Amino acid sequence: MIFFFKFRLNKYIAIAIWPFIIINKNYKGDNVLINHEKIHIKQQLELFWLPFFIWYFVEFLFRFLQYRNWHKAYLNISFEREANKYESDFDYLKTRKRFSFWKFL
Repeated sequence: MIFFFKFRLNKYIAIAIWPFIIINKNYKGDNVLINHEKIHIKQQLELFWLPFFIWYFVEFLFRFLQYRNWHKAYLNISFEREANKYESDFDYLKTRKRFSFWKFL
């Protein structure tokens, strides 16, 4: 289920929180962004909601300590690396193997 809102969280314009995708309404037609968030929904389904966000947060802290840069840490989270790599591949979710984010650790 996709919701469009007029919001902005810092530099981020969308968030996936299973079963919802919340996107700034200015990006309503951005299919690449929507596909990116759908990849996150799939990741959340595999790990279940709470473990996904715990892992996301812990990995972000590790990456932040590694890079000492908020944005670089965010971009290097395994979940984000997978979603960024395949966001333009609209067939990816049809062929994606379970736990594919492991390859991006």
